Amino acid sequence: MSGIRRKVIRVLEGESLAVPPVWLMRQAGRYLPEYRETRARVGSFLDLCYSPEHAVEVTLQPIRRYGFDAAILFSDILVIPDALKRNVRFTEGHGPELDPIDEDGIRALKADGVLTHLAPVMETVRRLRAELPEETTLLGFCGAPWTVATYMIAGHGTPDQAPARLFAYQHPQAFRHLLSILAEISADYLVAQIDAGADAVQIFDSWAGVLGEEEFAAFAVEPVARIIASVKSRRPKARVIAFAKGAGYMLKNYRSGTGADAIGLDWSVPLSFAAELQREGPIQGNLDPMRVVAGGKALEHGIDAILEHLAQGPLIFNLGHGITPQADPEHVKMLVKRVRGWKG
Repeated sequence: MSGIRRKVIRVLEGESLAVPPVWLMRQAGRYLPEYRETRARVGSFLDLCYSPEHAVEVTLQPIRRYGFDAAILFSDILVIPDALKRNVRFTEGHGPELDPIDEDGIRALKADGVLTHLAPVMETVRRLRAELPEETTLLGFCGAPWTVATYMIAGHGTPDQAPARLFAYQHPQAFRHLLSILAEISADYLVAQIDAGADAVQIFDSWAGVLGEEEFAAFAVEPVARIIASVKSRRPKARVIAFAKGAGYMLKNYRSGTGADAIGLDWSVPLSFAAELQREGPIQGNLDPMRVVAGGKALEHGIDAILEHLAQGPLIFNLGHGITPQADPEHVKMLVKRVRGWKG
């Protein structure tokens, strides 16, 4: 890392900044016309993920347009199942699909060759760190084992992840083995991203909110804790954000349970509860993405409420989930301007 202390890293290390740094989940994506133009030239979505030239380009697009304080690697959480030969494909209008896995398939999983398969992703990270402005934090990421497992078992996304929940009850040993394999591979993958130039990493548990208390501890907290412990044992200076969407009150012990440096909050987390969580360390979030679609007073009010409640502590301003394709790029511009102009 250069001699510049990047703002996002300063917050991850516990510092409160007068103006919080800002980036947005899915900031490189379909709401940007330049992304749609690049995507149309490449072919499949996975081709885009595995093409360093094009993945670098789409990662840089929102940095050029808005000057966010962090760039997040353009990739997908399902590149690990793809590397495990689960036949991942993305169909326009249908989302990701892959071959559903069963007990025999879990027993047959081999981690050998996964990082070789993912070498283009690390090349993207290396190129990004060389091309990004010095002051911009580069974030790597992976999916949390629970969320990745839900796709592997169902073969696609489902509203409540009933296939994975049922499988976990009916085949507990096999399910835990799957989570263990995914945790091990994910830790290796994050270390490789850090070694390639990522300044920090985020673990996305997008489906944590469907779990009960006991299951959350076993399927969401424990595997993420294993990943973070493994990463930090090898790269002690690594900084990790853990995002468990929909976890609600169970976020109270999520930081201590996982060892994350910061926890991401979705928009359903009350700001009073967010302030309570912030007393224990850095937080990230948590504007409703629909406010970005709405724009105007709805967007202004949402931004101001977060800053009024949370800007006095260690905060990374972000959305409570990914930006949606319907978002107006001008609304994003206004968001960045309003956060940067904060005078709390």
